[in-house]
Parts: sequence; C-alpha cells; structure tokens
Amino acid sequence: MNAKKKVLITGSAGQLGYELQRTAPNMLQVIAVDRTQLDISDAKAVDTWVAEHRPDAIINAAAYTAVDQAETEQALASAINEQGAKNLAQAALVQGAKLLQVSTDFVFSGDAHSPIPVTAVCQPQGFYGESKLRGEQAVQEILDDQAFIIRTAWLYSAHGNNFVKTMLRLMTEREELGVIADQVGTPTWAHGLATALWRALEADATGIHHWSDAGVASWYDFAQAIMEEGEALGLLEKPITLKPLTTDEYPTPASRPAYSVLDKTTTWQALGLEGQHWRVALRKMMTELTKRD
Repeated sequence: MNAKKKVLITGSAGQLGYELQRTAPNMLQVIAVDRTQLDISDAKAVDTWVAEHRPDAIINAAAYTAVDQAETEQALASAINEQGAKNLAQAALVQGAKLLQVSTDFVFSGDAHSPIPVTAVCQPQGFYGESKLRGEQAVQEILDDQAFIIRTAWLYSAHGNNFVKTMLRLMTEREELGVIADQVGTPTWAHGLATALWRALEADATGIHHWSDAGVASWYDFAQAIMEEGEALGLLEKPITLKPLTTDEYPTPASRPAYSVLDKTTTWQALGLEGQHWRVALRKMMTELTKRD
C-alpha cells in the first residue's frame, strides 16, 4: 500500500488554516502548524522541519494581516509575508515539494473599474500589500512557474476574527453603525478558498490565480447582508440603522483598495470549479454560527 502524501499547512490557527484542516481529503496526511510550532521567518527552523518531516506539498496559510499595524511594524510584516514565503519556497525546492502560496488583493492599487485579471500590474498602496507582493516574487524567483500562487480578498470564516463576526458583535451593542460604502470587492468564505487549494493540489496547478466568491459588494452592502441573515437566523434580535460612509469619513493609517473585485474566470476553469455567490456562502457560514455554543 502506498503511503499517504504528506501536506504541511502553516498558519493552522488562522481562518484559512482552520478551513484547510476541516476540508482536507482523507487520502492525505496533514500536518498543521502554527507560529509557536514553526516560525516560518526562521530559515534554519524551516529547513530543519522540512528535512525531518519531508512533506510532499506545503500550503502557506501563515500571514501577517494587520493592514494598519503593518505601516509601523514593517520588519515583522516582512519577516512573515516576505521572508517566510522565501524560506518555505527554498525548503520546497530542496525537498522537491509543491508550494501553494496565498496572497492578497492588496498587491493592486485599487484603481481598476472592472474585475482585475491575474496579469494586471501590481502596485500596492501600503506596506502590507508590498510585503505580500515581495513574498509572491520570492516564491516565483525560487520555484519559477512551478509554484501555485492564489490571491484572495475579504476573507471570513466561522473561526477566528473577521468582518462578519465583528459586525454581529457591534450590531448587538449599538443602535446605529457607520460602514464604508465606497470600497468595492467580493466577500470570500475561507471554506471555499480551502476547497480551491485542495483542488489545485490535486490538479498540480501552477502559476498565479485569483479566488473569491462570485458577485460584487461594498462593505456597506456586506454589512447589510450580515444584518439580514443574522436576524433571519436568530443571531440578532433586531435590525439596527446602518449608515453608508465614505473612505474620507473613516480614515485609516493604511490605504484600502477602492476596487478589489478579482477576475476568477481563469481559476474556475483551471480547477474545474464554479463560483458561488458571496451571499449564498455567507448564509452557509452564518448557519454554522447558530450551531456553536
């Protein structure tokens, strides 16, 4: 009997790491580690771990994602998002393992007016996006076109901290809430992204890809949907007043893309998957929340 293929998942404590573990195919042996078990910014530690465990594939779901704090914690953001990706790519090269690297819509300027293709010019507007882009570039330099890089946006899950859970909490605490209405993108259930990554591994897909759910929304639209679904599912007792805000009315240390709708058509074709509308995915995730203590 052939031994199961071994897959290393970094960032196991995060939203995507959680979803990757719960959707992992049975025919694989999954080893999921968080930063306390493997610090990917430590090249020696990565080399030693990979040499010892000899994974057939590595899914890098570890990331520094504090967008505003990245402006003042540049060294830490770089260590995880750039150096960490580089260390994993180098170890994958030596081991002969497949690397699947997760990136972000923040590599783009946000100035587009139609879904952004994978070939679009990258021009990050903040250090978080810059660090993730450098991570992409490091992976490509080391593994050429053999790695699988997937950019995503507006990620949420029943696990961890995210916009959906923050909105639900605030909607129970307040009578009125202001939400940005002039930044447009697509919410992405981490469960769907995890499924896409497993499919990519199965298909031995390579190159740069985009993934989010289907459709378009502003943060205001997203919040309105969360409120409606939350009330319907019994997660909220009553609706509150939502006020649309402009970006200028809610300044943040780091710039956010005004438009970050990713073009997923080539990814859907390559992986043989169909896009699920973000509202459908949101309902599924929020239904999960009703089953938790």
